[in-house]
Parts: sequence; C-alpha cells; structure tokens
Amino acid sequence: MAVYDLEEQEQLAELKTWWTQHGKFVTSLVLVVALAAAGWQAWNWWQRDQAAQASAIYGGLQIAANQRDAKRTRELAGDLIDKFPRTAYAAMGALVSAKVQQDSGELKTAQVQLQWVADNSNDDAIRALANLRLAGVMLDEKNYDGALARLAAEPVAAFTVRHKEVKGDIYSAQGKVAEARVAYEEAITALEAKQAQADVTGTERGRNLAYQEVLRSKLDGLASAGVKP
Repeated sequence: MAVYDLEEQEQLAELKTWWTQHGKFVTSLVLVVALAAAGWQAWNWWQRDQAAQASAIYGGLQIAANQRDAKRTRELAGDLIDKFPRTAYAAMGALVSAKVQQDSGELKTAQVQLQWVADNSNDDAIRALANLRLAGVMLDEKNYDGALARLAAEPVAAFTVRHKEVKGDIYSAQGKVAEARVAYEEAITALEAKQAQADVTGTERGRNLAYQEVLRSKLDGLASAGVKP
C-alpha cells in the first residue's frame, strides 16, 4: 500500500509540475475553443434571424409585384438591399422589382436594381440573368453599346439561347443585319441542341418548339432589311 501511495504522490507531483508549466496555455486554449463555439452558435442564429426577416419582406414584395404596385415593390426591394444584402432574398427581390419597374416604364430604376444584382450576387446564374435583363433595359433605352457590353462574357449554359437572342435583338436595332443573323442562328442552334437532350420533358419540348418559331420569325424578318440568307 505504501508503494502505491508513493507512486500516486509521484504522479501527482509530476502533474502539478506539468500544470505549472502548461496550465495557462491549456486554460487559454479551452477558453478560445469555448468562445469559438459560442461565436459559431451566435453566427448561425444571426444568419437564421436575418434569413427569416428577409423572407418576410420578400413575401410582401411578391404580393406587391403581383398587384403591379411598382412603388411598394421598389420600396421593399430597397429594404432587402439595405438591410439584408448578403441574403439570396436581396438579389431575388431586386430582380422581381426590376421587372415590375420595367413594365411600368421606370427604366432607370430597373437599371439600378439590375446593376446591383449583377455586381453583388454570388450566384453565377443570377448574375447572368441580371445582365441579360439589364441588356434588355439598355436596349429599350437605345444604349446599344452598353447593352452589348453586358453580354460580352459567355453566359452560364442555361442562358445561352436567350443570350444569343438578345444579342441578335441589339444588332437588329442597330441595323447590323449580318451580326444579328449570326446571333439568331446561334440561338436556334443552341435551342436545337437543348431540344435533342434525352431528359427534356414533353412540356418543355413544346415550349422549345414555340421558342424556335419566335427565333425563326426574327431571323426571317431580317430579310426585309435587304440581306438574304
């Protein structure tokens, strides 16, 4: 028993010595880990709270948009951008509002909102959509160079057809028939490739065929400009 007590005393002495040397470091490390865990929980709570508040505003924005209330839609989109710019709701709200503003003839407001999305969204698809719509607004304002600049980069695959079509619209408005023809033909080719995919549903196939007719009508319409295929 005495031997056992002696061994315990030696171990205790070693532990005290180790703690004297390293105790402060261990205490600090434990404190850092505890603070990090608390901070992580607080961050997650804050993100959930931000998302919940932004979601409520976005819901009101959708109602205003469905009612074609341009003023209320613009205000709510502004709230999302000002208060919750890092949430997905801010970009989606700005896109919805910009469409309402454009339909209401408020092209400058639509352009500002689309510009914000194009410059601030972290989602490639959302940025591509914003640039497409921004190019459309600039086309309406006859800012052809600005519109083409928005389409300078190749889009994500989902927007290839629309990207080529809008380019064709811009060139057509400029009277650049040859360039418009190339753009429309590229749009049709991209749509045909999409149509050939095995996973295209019947409903989507019907929409694609209708879209092809629209593109072919635009292409045929260029003949009136004096340039034949």
